[in-house]
Amino acid sequence: MAPNLLQPPRGTHDLIGEDFARHHAVIDTARRIARLYGFAEWATPIFEDTRVFGRTLGDTSDVVTKEMYTFEDRGGESVTLRPEGTAGICRALVSNGLTQGMLPRKVFYAGPMFRYERPQKGRQRQFHQIGMEVLGAAEPLSDAEVIACGWHIQRELGVDEGTVLEVNTLGDTPSREAYRAALVAYFSAHREALSPESQVRLDKNPMRILDSKEAQDRALVADAPTIFAHLTDEARAFFDAVCSYLTGFGVPFRINPRIVRGLDYYSHTAFEFVTERLGAQGTVMAGGRYNGLVESMGGPPTPAVGWAAGIERLAMLLEASGRTPAPPRAVAVIPVGDAAEGAALEVLQALRSAGIVAEIAYKGNLKRRMERANRIAARYAVILGDAELTEGRAQLRDLDAGTQESILLAELPARLS
Repeated sequence: MAPNLLQPPRGTHDLIGEDFARHHAVIDTARRIARLYGFAEWATPIFEDTRVFGRTLGDTSDVVTKEMYTFEDRGGESVTLRPEGTAGICRALVSNGLTQGMLPRKVFYAGPMFRYERPQKGRQRQFHQIGMEVLGAAEPLSDAEVIACGWHIQRELGVDEGTVLEVNTLGDTPSREAYRAALVAYFSAHREALSPESQVRLDKNPMRILDSKEAQDRALVADAPTIFAHLTDEARAFFDAVCSYLTGFGVPFRINPRIVRGLDYYSHTAFEFVTERLGAQGTVMAGGRYNGLVESMGGPPTPAVGWAAGIERLAMLLEASGRTPAPPRAVAVIPVGDAAEGAALEVLQALRSAGIVAEIAYKGNLKRRMERANRIAARYAVILGDAELTEGRAQLRDLDAGTQESILLAELPARLS
């Protein structure tokens, strides 16, 4: 490789060819299914005031302390490239004055996110997510519907086989307080066996220990108490209703009491779609209920629930399933002689106006233009010569079958649609 050849920054990648086709298929499919469920698409800035993420992700989280791209702009303001999408959506709800009146708001989003971490397959420093949020709905039916929509997207992509929905409850505030006390008692008895980081978490936020990836912590977590012994009657009824609605939507699931969210504004439902087809990076889609997040942005108390999914991971599942979408095959318009050039342009635009992909080689004789048609895997070739033009006709060649017929120019769009 030439020493001066520029490469994309570490942890980023170009989306070209089949990579882009899979990427686009994920977004396009998710956008289409989200519309069926009544979600409107929002787009928020790629960078935000740093406080947006400090408030929402927690000052002690790995994302805030280790992974955010934060810098001071020329005006002296601290800004951060967004590491996730939910915070910006909640900020937009508040700053645009949408917390009153037309609630709930059902929002879909898609776009790039940024985290400074060790790049690996399926995890980049610039990565992309789709996500959806229901803002202003406290009912368990909204939890089940956003999960059902995520499952529907995976099913429509054809990647649901081998992917399992795991659900848990984080309970209401009394449930969480009782559970936190139980975790403190349990982990305090094993404090010296915890990793140094989890020893700090024990004092600040013990539920975060349950998220630890350290082997010594995982061994202790396996025997830690679960929240189900500490649920209030109301919290248990909420979780039972979510499970009942999921069954009503036809979404298969299993209960996993180890799924947690460490911040206080999370409550009730937490869930993940997981698979073994991606190795260690097995979470495809994850989310839950976050009733205090909008309030932390300066808005009124606003219940909310949502999820996010990595586009790269869904695209990897598409590739593993052999489901890379094929681009539409073009019609090659081939003029023969100078007189046919003008007519060829009219034919091109007529086909494109009819929604048909049409291309023309910019130069060359019949042979070279046919070679170009073969290189782009065109389905048909429309050959325009002087003799055909005098009759208002063209030769339509089926490049797969090797057959050819004469057809009126006016009939081409209908014939090729």
